[in-house]
This record gives sequence, structure tokens and C-alpha cells, in this order.
Amino acid sequence: MKKTILSLIALAAMSTTALADFKPALVYGTGGKFDKSFNESAYNGAEKFKADTGVEYRDFEPTGDAQGEQAILNFASMGFNPVVALSFAWKSAVEKIAPQFPDTEFYIVDDVIDAPNVQSVVFKEEQGSYLVGLLAAMKSETGAVGFVGGMDIPLIHKFGCGYAQGAKAANGDVTILRNFVGTTGAAWNDPVTAGELTKNQMDQGADVIYAAAGASGLGVLQAAADAEEYSIGVDSNQNYVHPGSVLTSMVKRVDNAVYDAFKASQDGNFEAGINSLGVADNGVGWAYDEYNKPLITEEMLAAVEKAKEGIVSGEIEVHDYSVDNTCPY
Repeated sequence: MKKTILSLIALAAMSTTALADFKPALVYGTGGKFDKSFNESAYNGAEKFKADTGVEYRDFEPTGDAQGEQAILNFASMGFNPVVALSFAWKSAVEKIAPQFPDTEFYIVDDVIDAPNVQSVVFKEEQGSYLVGLLAAMKSETGAVGFVGGMDIPLIHKFGCGYAQGAKAANGDVTILRNFVGTTGAAWNDPVTAGELTKNQMDQGADVIYAAAGASGLGVLQAAADAEEYSIGVDSNQNYVHPGSVLTSMVKRVDNAVYDAFKASQDGNFEAGINSLGVADNGVGWAYDEYNKPLITEEMLAAVEKAKEGIVSGEIEVHDYSVDNTCPY
């Protein structure tokens, strides 16, 4: 009996210690917390966790690479645990910092790090992009659709290639125009350039343009709305931004990833390794709500649902650009 009581006291002490060590922190990617896209989705996940658990968290929105690395180091140094690094841009920082804090749990989103205290959260963006590409080609009246990516990197080519494959599945003769905003981190927060690229694509006949460009994507959505053409949002559900003009959004559930990261660490269920999320895991998909419902025909709805089933079953294999850095579409 005495041993049992002592064991219970020890367990209670361990639980108290674990609870005391749980201080979650989040470092956004560049582009701003309220970009209505990737970063804001993460913020919404963190806020939901706070609302559900009553646990506060700390966050930081860097404007450059040096600030991001310093924020990750500062949070770890101050005892925050876990630390979520929300961008492939923080890979080298986490690779450098994680070994210095072996008892801190790190999560990196959109890249992979092999370390005993790092979980890598990646998404099958090509699968969600396939679905919206299918819808784009079915909606197009000109037979041409566009893609405006943010930073010209393999990750964003994953979006563009999946989109092209989906569009070709709907219409083998569709023309696909592709541009990128830039080659540095500034490409995520340049809606003016993104808008100009969109206008250029529309001048070439594109009447549906997919934005995979963070805050820059708002320029795509605005330009398409001004021209009374269609756009496709990304990461967050952006259908509400220009109702009647945003055909749909490729939702990438970064909100769920952040929420689940915080919860796993809180519950003592952290696991290092790769956590890959696709259509089957509700990690990516397409947005259908009151804002775009009038734009989606029954034929389009049936086609996209059939495509989802095909991706989950393996009947449809969506090409992952990051595997070989090529796009056959």
C-alpha cells in the first residue's frame, strides 16, 4: 500500500514537471501572420488550441531569415517546448539549434530533418492541387488556365505540377501558363508583382488562375476579380475574399498540423520522424462553401469527388515534383 502511494506521488510529480515544461511556441514563415493563407492557417490552429485547452503560446513573425533563426534559438533558450518552425526556410536553423537543446521538441513544417527531437510535417500538396486543377479546366471557357507561384523552389513546383496534371485529366488540350513571383523570400509578400503576372496570363487567354504564393496570392485574387475572371486560393480557404470570383481554394491544413503538434507534446506523444499528410488524411483538399457553391456545377462536383476517391484508393497517382524535380505535364 505504502509503495502504491509512493508510486502515485512520483507519477503526480512527473506529470506536474511535464506540465511545467510544456510552453509551446510558433515561428511563422516570412510574409506576415495575417497573410490570409499559410501563416494565418497556422495562427488559427494555435488559437484553437488555446481556446480548447486554456494554454497560452508565444509566437513570432520574422521579416527575414536572420530573425527567424534568432527567434527559434530564443524560444529554445527560454525553455519553450515544443517549438514549431513554420517554413522550409528554417531548416538550417533547426538543424543547427535542435542538437543544442536535446530535451526540446521541435517541429518543422514543409521540410525534412533527421534528428531524434525533430518531427518533420510535410504535405502532399500535389494531391490537393490536382483536385483544383481538375476544377479549373472544367470551368475554363477559353481552354487556358494559369498558375502563379510564389518563390521558384521545388515545393511550389509541387503545387504547379499537381495542378497541371489535374487540368490535363479534365481536358487533355488545355493550355497551362506558369509564372513565379521571385526567387527570394520577398516573393511571398509581393501582391503587386503577382497581380501583374496574373494580368499577363489573362492577356494570353487564361480565365482561371491558381495562386500558390502566400500573401502575394492576394494580388492574383484581386486581379482576377477586377477582370471578372476566376482565381483559386491556397492553404487557407480564401473563397470569401472575392465571392463569385474565387472558384475554390486548395486547403492545406497547416492549422491542424500546428494544433496536433501542440497537443501531441502536451500529452507526451511526441514522435520524431516524418508526418506526411495528403487527401486521405484530410491534410489537403479543396474548399466548397456558400461562397463558391454557385460556381461549382453538379458535373464538377461529381468529378472532383471521384478524383478524391481515386487518389485515396491509389487508382490516381499524382506526380510528386520533389521526387525527381521534373513535371511531365
